Amino acid sequence: MDLINIAELTSGYRERMRRIALLDSLVSLQNKQTKDAQGNSIDMRGLGMLTLLFFFERQLSREYKTGVADLQQFLLNITRDTYQIEPLEMEKIAREIMTNFRPTSGKKRSLNFFNWETKQEEMIEYSLLKVNGFDAKTQTQYYTLDEDGLELLFATKEFYSEFQISINQLLLKQQIKKGEFNSALRQIREMELDVQTLEERMEKMKLDILRSIVSEETYHRYEKLVQDTHLRFEREDEEFTALTKFVQETRDTIYEDTMHPKAKNTYQTLKRIGNELEEVHYRHARLLQLTSELSTTALATAQESLYYTGIQSFNFDHDIVTTILAKPLSPDKMKGVLHPFLRVEENPYWSPLTVFAEQNILEERKEHQDETFVTVDDTAATESYRRWLGEKYAELLEQFLTVHERDGIHTLEGWMDELKRTDSALLSERYFYSFWLTMHQYSPVINTTSEYESETTFKAVYEILGNKQLIVEELPNILQYNTTFSIQNMNIIVEEADDGLS
Repeated sequence: MDLINIAELTSGYRERMRRIALLDSLVSLQNKQTKDAQGNSIDMRGLGMLTLLFFFERQLSREYKTGVADLQQFLLNITRDTYQIEPLEMEKIAREIMTNFRPTSGKKRSLNFFNWETKQEEMIEYSLLKVNGFDAKTQTQYYTLDEDGLELLFATKEFYSEFQISINQLLLKQQIKKGEFNSALRQIREMELDVQTLEERMEKMKLDILRSIVSEETYHRYEKLVQDTHLRFEREDEEFTALTKFVQETRDTIYEDTMHPKAKNTYQTLKRIGNELEEVHYRHARLLQLTSELSTTALATAQESLYYTGIQSFNFDHDIVTTILAKPLSPDKMKGVLHPFLRVEENPYWSPLTVFAEQNILEERKEHQDETFVTVDDTAATESYRRWLGEKYAELLEQFLTVHERDGIHTLEGWMDELKRTDSALLSERYFYSFWLTMHQYSPVINTTSEYESETTFKAVYEILGNKQLIVEELPNILQYNTTFSIQNMNIIVEEADDGLS
């Protein structure tokens, strides 16, 4: 017991009690005995939590004019399948929840407690909802979440992790409105960390998609997840744009009064806020691009993998022949089983319309001219070109092996990046691309004579390759370093050849 530091233990006791006080509103709702038309007890605490989520969602959608009627309609929709509540009764429940969160007296809710840090009786005031305008024509009062209401939502784990950036955006705007510019800078840096965490999470999701999709159900689940994430990022991107504009307007307002030293310091702080906010916005925009790539590349690759996995696992004898022989099927069912494996019926017909088709009419002469092109014996030229091409192929392989051993480059993209800096002209040569396409076609490439290529073309390549073998595997992304040629990225493995192959 002597090792416990009492001062450190009770440090921040008031703040801890304030967080507990925020839950008092939901606890008081739980104690209300409210029933529906069938006598079932209504989960008032749950409806209170749903109310806070509803107001937060309205803020994210930039629908700031939210009244009791909007809340009533929302609660009717969400409880339709659970309770039987008439619209008038639901309006009463909505007003009761609103009054609980924001008393009609206009005073904030409070909690009296004994502060064990200061050893004094203290009181905490908090407000979950606040007034956000009034429509005189319709006599409608509008409400929105107060800071304490936002903080109460932050305590929910799932909501906090998914909408951390949206929450930070709302807090940042409120801090700038209040002139708390140093706190706003800290908020932006927290958002930067959140964006970094999301980047890591998206990379992990990409790997999960390529590794974990083993069924159509899993594929559709990941597809929906990527779509929902993309929509959320789009909404956050719009809020970033609005925040940047808001910071600019605030900075322009303060710029008019920069003669005072205090105003100058504030202007400089706002300038830093604007710069750092733009950096976070730029990194967040890359998340949008990443989700698009997940939709177009990763999901498509996973779907193709799923398709080929199904083909490889299909066994005709087991899945078709055994089914037909083991179970007596009616003619109609047998036709349905065999139909996918039967050829499409083809009936050749001669159409009378062919007599009107264009015809090649020749004059009837004793001697007919040869209608073909004159052929030229170009054997020497062909051999010369093959010899030249073989030399170029050998130079390419020798250059790649050099950078592979020196820098550890093992992808076509990595080497092309190196060539862009050292020998960009090579990327405009057609034989550069035909060489790697050929290597991929014959992979693994070993030191042996291919019956499909002349010895003249690849003789020098085999000599440079020696006792090694070249394994070329395609990667999903497309490389295009000039406007003329493009090629798919490849993973290039250089290793010792097996004795049985060389």
